[in-house]
Amino acid sequence: MSVERQTFPQFFITSEGKCAYLPGRVERKVFTHLVSFEASELNDLLTRTGFRRSQNIAYRPACEGCQNCVPVRIPVDDFAPSRTMRKIRRRNADLIGEFAPPKVTMEHYELFRRYIDHRHGDGSMAGMTVQDFTAMVEETFVDTRLVTYRRRPRPSMPAPDARRGALLACALTDVHDDGLSMIYSFYDPDARARSPGTHMILEHVERARRMGLPYVYLGYWVPGSAKMDYKARFLPQDRLIDNQWVRIGR
Repeated sequence: MSVERQTFPQFFITSEGKCAYLPGRVERKVFTHLVSFEASELNDLLTRTGFRRSQNIAYRPACEGCQNCVPVRIPVDDFAPSRTMRKIRRRNADLIGEFAPPKVTMEHYELFRRYIDHRHGDGSMAGMTVQDFTAMVEETFVDTRLVTYRRRPRPSMPAPDARRGALLACALTDVHDDGLSMIYSFYDPDARARSPGTHMILEHVERARRMGLPYVYLGYWVPGSAKMDYKARFLPQDRLIDNQWVRIGR
């Protein structure tokens, strides 16, 4: 497939729709396509200015009269996990993270399906087929990884592949020139006691540090949205306010 070289990206505005975070609100987004040979460089630049990626689209909220979606990133070198976070890391010490190419298997999709059915059965992703899921993961022109988390296999427990333990969680992650961006994550709903969502973020912070990358991008924090409250716990953090990254917390 040939791809035309794109020098200057074109930006578009979506029509207004129901806000996914705040009841009674409508949303509008500005977006551009990431399909050129410069897609990775463009994605790096746009992420630093508050955009997020979804497949081959980079988007940012552009709602009239509302600026509640605040881009958030963790400064790797200054981040200090809380006592609770340290406990979560110890609780998940038996997990092995693998930084793998974005290739889908039925094992990945079955875990995603269980997560969606249990946690977001009435959400926008509830109807995603295996083809939709594969497109979400694999259709990318940027440096993307599927980070998988497995229980460390026990020699006494038989498994289809003795070298690999049970899959517990996954994170779709972009690699930028200044950090890692967590695009989407999902996990085994039966493992909630482990706090796998928090563990994945903490593991990404450690991974970014090993890679020499200064930030982990978490997407949007939305004050007043219960589903986004967890992001405010990772301190210190940078928030993009009036197009400037502002350090929040200790």
